[in-house]
Amino acid sequence: MTHLERIANELDHYGLDAMLLTSDASCFYATYFHGEGVTLVTKSGSFYFTDSRYIEAAENRIRGAEIGMTERSKPFVDWINESLARTGVKTVGFEDDTMSVASFHTYREALHCELTPAAGLVRGLRAVKDAEEIRRLTDAQRVSERALQDLLQEIRAGQTEQEIAARLQYLMLRYGAERMSFDPIVASGPNGSMPHAVPSERQIQRGDFITMDFGCVYEGYCSDMTRTVAVGEVSDEQRAVYDIVLRAQLAGIGAARAGVTGAQVDGAARQVIADAGYGAYFGHGFGHSVGVEIHEAPNANPTNDKPLPCGAVISAEPGIYLPGRFGVRIEDVIVIGEDGCTDLALADKSLIVL
Repeated sequence: MTHLERIANELDHYGLDAMLLTSDASCFYATYFHGEGVTLVTKSGSFYFTDSRYIEAAENRIRGAEIGMTERSKPFVDWINESLARTGVKTVGFEDDTMSVASFHTYREALHCELTPAAGLVRGLRAVKDAEEIRRLTDAQRVSERALQDLLQEIRAGQTEQEIAARLQYLMLRYGAERMSFDPIVASGPNGSMPHAVPSERQIQRGDFITMDFGCVYEGYCSDMTRTVAVGEVSDEQRAVYDIVLRAQLAGIGAARAGVTGAQVDGAARQVIADAGYGAYFGHGFGHSVGVEIHEAPNANPTNDKPLPCGAVISAEPGIYLPGRFGVRIEDVIVIGEDGCTDLALADKSLIVL
């Protein structure tokens, strides 16, 4: 079943005649096409409208939807109204979590239908990945791992965090990435205590931990991984903290399966860190969902008391961050199954000393 068909099948459940997709992420999810356009899904057919910059590519790549080209004389709202009239649509859901207030007012005044908030329809579908989505996520992961494998042969004391980040991005692009999932994090030494540190001109020194959090987009889907490595030498404390984080990650992964809440998965990892005396130094959640966007739902964090669905794809990324000293984070992406989960990462998680 295509994603357009999946969306159409959910319309009755939400009391809708159609669903209007205006966000880039949801339009891509529905059509597997990146362009500046809107998608209308009805019970009797789907439509995609875009301008002259993307029309040829859309016609070549989109399947299962009629394509229309917008012009000054026929903007999006005219195409949508024409399609509403053809299909007899009266009630249309919209993405109230992403549509701006200004856009909502424009659509509400121009469209010949009732607009109903329905962000949960597509968000719920996107939470459960199908086989094709998992293939794309896996391929994106392999691109990132290949880049990391090369990079680990090159890192030396004296290089800057910015140089490593630049090289990492180049290697992912070289191996087929379309773009980065997010700006990579490369944090060395005391900068590692900041989970979202920005790569700086700080030079790598012997004895540093380097935390590298990065990912790429491949065929529209994101990878996300973190590895922390040491340069030259490692102290007993660094080794001990690394081992605690790894055990915490494995505990969270071991607890992850369909029907378990995100909070329970997070708690399994968090307990390991707390029992080791570092509970105050793990502030963020265990993981977030990954797909067309780098942060999707559902999450594995202390506030998510809802069961994780089979087919959800979440990151597994506990960490310990000691202010002004160093930090450790290890991250994989896992696929939730009925009896456990599958780790998409193949990269080594043992402590690497370069």
